[in-house]
Amino acid sequence: AEEVPLKRIAREVGTPAYVYSLATLKRHYQVFDQAFAKVPHIVCFSVKANSNLALLRAFAKQGSGFDIVSGGELFRALKAGGDPKKIVFSGVGKKKQEIEYALDAGILMFNVESDEELTVLNEIAAGAGKKAPISLRVNPDVDPQTHPYISTALRSSKFGVPYSRALGLYRRAARLRSIGVAGLGCHIGSQMQSPAPLAAAVRRIASLASTLEDKGIPLHHIDIGGGVGIRYRNE
Repeated sequence: AEEVPLKRIAREVGTPAYVYSLATLKRHYQVFDQAFAKVPHIVCFSVKANSNLALLRAFAKQGSGFDIVSGGELFRALKAGGDPKKIVFSGVGKKKQEIEYALDAGILMFNVESDEELTVLNEIAAGAGKKAPISLRVNPDVDPQTHPYISTALRSSKFGVPYSRALGLYRRAARLRSIGVAGLGCHIGSQMQSPAPLAAAVRRIASLASTLEDKGIPLHHIDIGGGVGIRYRNE
């Protein structure tokens, strides 16, 4: 691994042991980052994928942001040197203490999954004397053409806000005193082998962003999610 004999690693640290190629991690991050070089952007590593502190620190040094789903993941991202202004708090079931922790840290935004979460977030932010920056996770009703267990954007999905209700919820969010509308997001699934479903989702999200702009609700960020697959059997 990068000209280091694995036998030497096994001898020095014992087995079993996980070995990661720093050169590969850097290269993969840079490929993503350079693909968006023509536009202002943030590439966020999903901490749920691997929360190893050394690995998170390596991404932070590259300038990576982080997508988190818990207070513990926020703690690890910050411990690894992550910039809180590049941290997005996604996921369902955010606890009061986790929301308060994220508000104190000054994260980029919360990806809100429901009307109820929006209400709770507004109440907690008001109690803390802060304004919570939010993005709604909108379900664009696009088939990601992947395994049904990891599809998250069909109309029947338990995740996100239905596309048909998004405009009304954004209008409500814009009226809430302790909420700051910052963005619009989606995440249609994992292990996608074709870019076509992602492109279809982005077109729907972009259309909604344009409508919001016309209604006087400007956005700072559009979160297009992740889910690009890897090859297992020469796909």
